[in-house]
Amino acid sequence: MDLIIQQQLEKDIKMAEYLKLNSEWYKALNRDSDNYKVFVKAMKDKYHIKVSDKISSAIDNIDLINSVIETFK
Repeated sequence: MDLIIQQQLEKDIKMAEYLKLNSEWYKALNRDSDNYKVFVKAMKDKYHIKVSDKISSAIDNIDLINSVIETFK
């Protein structure tokens, strides 16, 4: 595994946790460093860190605040 990839994995707690829980990624990352992009995408899908997930969460929060405000009226 490339040293740069190892450092990035150590910096991000969620990546390190995902790697520990899904140890098959060790082999994939050791074989080809291009698999890092696939690993990051899989981790973001698992932990719902994608931009679309953040937007969806923000919309849900706005709806919740709106319903609370409507209740107080």
